[in-house]
Amino acid sequence: MLRLPPSLLHDSATATLAELLIAVQAESSASVAVDASALQRFDSTALAVLLELRRAALQAGKTLALQGVPKRLQDLAALYGIAELLPSAA
Repeated sequence: MLRLPPSLLHDSATATLAELLIAVQAESSASVAVDASALQRFDSTALAVLLELRRAALQAGKTLALQGVPKRLQDLAALYGIAELLPSAA
């Protein structure tokens, strides 16, 4: 399972994304789970990172499912109209 850091802001997004993309490629299962429960400080950059992870997972023939998404991030995704692109794990 991939884990988002406690802080995901513009200044750390590139490094965080690079690490997560490597983990997506290394994931052996058909579904990549991302735990966002530690995420406390974030801006819309976090959504961009998640969308890029989704793109990479789909390109690798995998699905992406989020867990522990903070309510504020869910609200931000809904505001931008992309909530359906970032499904939560059942």
